[in-house]
Amino acid sequence: MARGLLVSTQSNTTSRLILASISRVSSPPRFTKIRFSPSVPSTNRSLCSCSNRQNEAVDMAGYREAFAKRMALAGLKPHHRIALGVSGGPDSVALCVLAANWKTNGKNAARGTDSGFIDGLLAIVVDHGLRAESKEEANIVSHRVLDMGIRCEITCCEWLDGRPKKGHLQEAARDRRYQIFQNICIQHQIGVLLIAHHADDQAELFILRLSRNSGVLGLAGMAFASQLYRTYPDSTDEASNSHGILLVRPLLEFSKEDMYKVCQGDNQEWVEDPTNQSALFARNRIRMALKKLSSYMVNSDIQAVISACRTTRLYVDQFCDNLINQSVTIMAQGYAVIDLEILSPSKIKDICLSKFVALVLQFISQRHRPIRGSALKLLLDYFRTFPCKTSFTAAGCYLCPAPGSKGTKVIVCCSVDFSLPSKVELFQKLSDQANKLFFLPEVAQIIADGKQHVDHLVTDASEVHFLDITSSESVLLEAKRRNILSESTYRTVLSLQRNETNNFRSKTVELSDTELKNEVESVGSSVSKALKPGQIGYFMNRFLVKWEWTQKIALDAHSIAEATSDLNLGGERKGCYWSSCLMCHNKVAEVCLMVDAHWMYLAELSQGCHLENSDMQMEQLNGKINICADYAQISAQRALVLLKTIPVAARRGLPVLVNSQGQLLCIPSIGFKHCPCLTVSAVFKPRVPLGGGHSSFI
Repeated sequence: MARGLLVSTQSNTTSRLILASISRVSSPPRFTKIRFSPSVPSTNRSLCSCSNRQNEAVDMAGYREAFAKRMALAGLKPHHRIALGVSGGPDSVALCVLAANWKTNGKNAARGTDSGFIDGLLAIVVDHGLRAESKEEANIVSHRVLDMGIRCEITCCEWLDGRPKKGHLQEAARDRRYQIFQNICIQHQIGVLLIAHHADDQAELFILRLSRNSGVLGLAGMAFASQLYRTYPDSTDEASNSHGILLVRPLLEFSKEDMYKVCQGDNQEWVEDPTNQSALFARNRIRMALKKLSSYMVNSDIQAVISACRTTRLYVDQFCDNLINQSVTIMAQGYAVIDLEILSPSKIKDICLSKFVALVLQFISQRHRPIRGSALKLLLDYFRTFPCKTSFTAAGCYLCPAPGSKGTKVIVCCSVDFSLPSKVELFQKLSDQANKLFFLPEVAQIIADGKQHVDHLVTDASEVHFLDITSSESVLLEAKRRNILSESTYRTVLSLQRNETNNFRSKTVELSDTELKNEVESVGSSVSKALKPGQIGYFMNRFLVKWEWTQKIALDAHSIAEATSDLNLGGERKGCYWSSCLMCHNKVAEVCLMVDAHWMYLAELSQGCHLENSDMQMEQLNGKINICADYAQISAQRALVLLKTIPVAARRGLPVLVNSQGQLLCIPSIGFKHCPCLTVSAVFKPRVPLGGGHSSFI
């Protein structure tokens, strides 16, 4: 791409917003290229602005009103603290313009406060560091945002594992960008993030997912509001309803042309990224193909189909939310119990039951991948077989009848046989300030207000068009039958779908046997990290595990009794110290999944076996008292009572701590530990909550 300043000579076409009474032009603005003077540093990105000559007036009041309505639908009010994801392109610049006006109620943003900046509004610019010019470009964007009265923070990506491959560059950059957004929001105690996706992005995604044979729910596109969750949950021991970061896309009803218009109406410049023109990336190919069509009818028809898919998604999401509340019980040991009599699977449409099953299995396994094809069909058949009499493994979960339920209830627990290793990720305890983000009442209230709007918009099943549709092609056929799609648009969309499907197949590189073998070995050979005293481990994205020990456990009889859970282990023991406890020789522990050998060991230990080799003694000034062995025996007896209340299948998903020799130290979920000097906890805290968190497809 040639370098230069691009100035538009806007054409005199007229148009309208999809769902709001705002003018829109049907084609993007035309630009005139002007060379930079040698004294002006040039970049590969092009700096752009809309010329004020020969342009019709922009209805900024209409755009502002439409934006305010969308923010209200999300439950947002101007006093809320909000972050903006800003790249410097026309989309994010338009988002800055509209958000600043909404925050200040139309007042001059830069004069809104004594500091010259808008309270509670922060722009985040991410320098991906993938091009030599990116740092300079980020600084240019930052200065323009600051001039609008918006505080701005620039963050650079660090690619510690090397640059991402070209074919995966956009996806890798996106993942890193959103991680940075989350980190900065937490740092500044901001619970809401706005992103500038718009209607044209939805159309591109629609064609892309058609080409990947996505179902109706996938064709609904990007959520208007959803939640982002940190890699690790809050590190407190209490169970909590973590709300994470609320991500809102308030521009989904605006077109790309509206973005240009908003920038023009506020006399703002933007930058164009040349990588958006590369046919290497699927979304770019689709964008360019749609741009060539430049047909109002095609665009309008596609948006109408997307809208019908979103109506279906709204209905299914609410239906599944009700099902979960009525029929699913989540146990503290990390498994779910589904009441089939309440669920009545035989009366539920495939699309709703599929979504329900996926939500429960994804929550238990914390593997957030779609369940498709034969696995999904077998799962639906399994749930519709009543009473349940067999077991089934799918999507990282093991399903079986609940003991004593006579097949009327199904247990869903984490499978120990799926490919991912039972890993422990270590992390530092979050600061009190960072922890507060997870309990921000502001975020909870915003979500509650947004849900009220969603509930009013969910229609009766009779008005939902695609509940019985099973494939992407069926969606198009049904849309044509209902006159949502015209015949010509139907043929155009099919052509776009086939072209991108062929592109996808031709660019897909099959893994060789060697590559596949290496990949499997790298997964299977992952070794759990040792957990030192005081550290926090996150086990399989499901359990927060931590432990500590003290050599000196008590100074008097009362504290001895408390430390040993009031076990009747003898008389007065003042100034007691552990001299050679099993833990004293092991300053680290490893976390693994419970196996049959562990509860067999408990059974034997409860009968007094293994104690002669345990080397557990307590030293006192006037002699040695062997009480740790007694403690371990009684602890095992109590733990066995609790263990019997947990189904055998679910036991295999419990975390246990072992020493470097593989000897069992404790099973936190049932209260077993080898000696009273241990303080251990394992709290079931999945990273993503049941249902995937709040989402809205209005």
